[in-house]
Amino acid sequence: MLLLRRLLRVSNRSIFAFIFFFSLSSSCLYFIYVAPGIANTYLFMVQAQGIMLRDNVRTIGHMIRLYTNKNSTLNGTDYPEGTNTSDLIAQPTMYLPENFSFSPDHLCPEKLPFMRGPIDINMSEISLEEIHQSFAKNMNIKAGGHWTPTDCKPKWKVAVLIPFRNRHEHLPIFFRHLIPMLQSQRLEFAFYVIEQAGTQTFNRAMLFNVGFKEAMKDRKWDCVIFHDVDHIPENDRNYYGCGEMPRHFAAKLDKYMYILPYNEFFGGVSGLTVEQFRKINGFPNAFWGWGGEDDDLWNRVHYAGYNVSRPEGNIGKYKSIPHHHRGEVQFLGRYKLLRYSKERQHLDGLNNLIYAPNIHVNRLYKNITVHLVPELAPVRDY
Repeated sequence: MLLLRRLLRVSNRSIFAFIFFFSLSSSCLYFIYVAPGIANTYLFMVQAQGIMLRDNVRTIGHMIRLYTNKNSTLNGTDYPEGTNTSDLIAQPTMYLPENFSFSPDHLCPEKLPFMRGPIDINMSEISLEEIHQSFAKNMNIKAGGHWTPTDCKPKWKVAVLIPFRNRHEHLPIFFRHLIPMLQSQRLEFAFYVIEQAGTQTFNRAMLFNVGFKEAMKDRKWDCVIFHDVDHIPENDRNYYGCGEMPRHFAAKLDKYMYILPYNEFFGGVSGLTVEQFRKINGFPNAFWGWGGEDDDLWNRVHYAGYNVSRPEGNIGKYKSIPHHHRGEVQFLGRYKLLRYSKERQHLDGLNNLIYAPNIHVNRLYKNITVHLVPELAPVRDY
């Protein structure tokens, strides 16, 4: 009893000292792990303003040159130097007419009349049950979000992998836009939501590897799309088939003012064929927290001899669903890992991953829940 009384007689000075040191340590951790990511975002936005001004000037000058040279070109195009491509102006592409006749015995074309371009984006919250009801009547979606066209043979079978934790309000918005878009492209597809349970730091890359392995158990997919749940495409002509893989679909994000942050940027939404993803040994498993795993994937793709393609013009525009999780923990060890990308490529990835999934099949997606810890992807010294 006497000991208890002594313990309770804690001076006010000790309490204030504890609060002070706790606040100081918390502030230090914030500035080490969180603040740099926020600062980088705002710094890029300031830089982007200058880039936009420069590009606007270039675009105006380019259009003036096109106008003055239009009647003097030798190649029959609007481009004086004989090229039919432009970084600034998307070229018109011929899509099939509305009265095009389909045949169930023929492959679905890649440029369909249903693909009209810009999509109306609706970010208002909606429940999964409402999405179920709206798509259940006439969409013929099977368990796991599996759909295949009936008026032609799908040219590509596409597995869409979505890393996930605590974004339940985003899933319905995601499906509201992605399901109609992929149906208009006449692709066979299914959705895999790979959810990280527990309190361990988020590992987006390892979740993708888990999703890939589980998806391959279902059917013989051709392409795999690695898709953040808060990225919504703004153009249904952003074709999710295997045509130009490896492919970076989200080339223009609204949160980056529709400007590519840097040439090696491979984040948000990317895709590879199954063969390509196996050849590069998947994503690295060693990236815990925010940043680095997409840069490592870019390195792996190029070390394997592939080049990355992107949609031209405004086809690769995406909107980000607003959320309150901007303080993601940064992975400070990413720079060292990136320096050794080539040495790690065949040691860390699909080939060293161990996991025990808990699987639940929903009407719109297959949920794969896993507890992740570093011990599930051991890497020997390199």
